[in-house]
Amino acid sequence: MSEPSPLSLCVFCGARFGADPGARDIAVRLGGLLAREGITLVYGGGGVGLMGLVANAALAGGATVVGVIPQFLLKREAGHPDLTETVVVETMHERKLQMFERSDAFVVLPGGLGTLEEFFEVLSWRTLGLHSKPIVIVDQGGYWEPLAALLRGVVEGGFAERTHLDHVAFISDLDDLLPTIAAMPRAAGPEKTLDRV
Repeated sequence: MSEPSPLSLCVFCGARFGADPGARDIAVRLGGLLAREGITLVYGGGGVGLMGLVANAALAGGATVVGVIPQFLLKREAGHPDLTETVVVETMHERKLQMFERSDAFVVLPGGLGTLEEFFEVLSWRTLGLHSKPIVIVDQGGYWEPLAALLRGVVEGGFAERTHLDHVAFISDLDDLLPTIAAMPRAAGPEKTLDRV
């Protein structure tokens, strides 16, 4: 039996726009989708790059938008001034934990090193059995194809179980996002509590 749509969705994406204009389009479309479906957006709290585009589109559609940002990044990432809720934390570790705890699923759009770091943390937590929240990568324009190949290589190299590849789904069409999240397997029973940093 499939799960209902998430009540809140965490989006990891770039604080820059990237070279491909298609990335901007997918960010705006995702924000609009969340608003139409009544899903709360949880993200890194910035008002720049793809982060800002997702947040602005979600807000324009009437969605609840929660930004989690460390104090030292408020100026660097131009903290978004119009969010429904802004959670200011001290460290990057606290930021990721807050985003995790406030979300029912994770979506990865194009981004840089910070996006990769956020993705790998929630993926590693899932492989350790700390949660079973869906993780979906929107592979806009093939941007994440090298990442998919890397993950397959880790499994083929004997450093991860084959089943670990089932913990993340790659999609190329945003229309597949919510059906993919709903179809991903979830563990039965309560999830383990992550230790606070």
